[in-house]
Amino acid sequence: MRCDIDIRKDLFANIVVSGGTTMYTGIADRMQKEITALAPSTIKIKIIAPPERKYSVWIGGSILASLSTFQAMWITKEEYDESGPGIVHHKFFSIFTYFATNMS
Repeated sequence: MRCDIDIRKDLFANIVVSGGTTMYTGIADRMQKEITALAPSTIKIKIIAPPERKYSVWIGGSILASLSTFQAMWITKEEYDESGPGIVHHKFFSIFTYFATNMS
């Protein structure tokens, strides 16, 4: 619980599970129980487990690749060689900050 206290309520109410390992029977119920035990009693916990979650990562990647802005996310070898691994954080943080402020 190291995130900003102002967004915790929203985060607890919007936990999305995805990927093949989340397909185990009862995983959403177990997560609900365990997170409820950790969170303050006044917080609503909601686990979202879509039936197609096994493929959610691939679906998301497909959507991302189809965006006209996807090319702006690319990192060239020259950029990486010049800036090192920090370019990944810098570039993606800048892009997602832009989207977060302009898409809401």
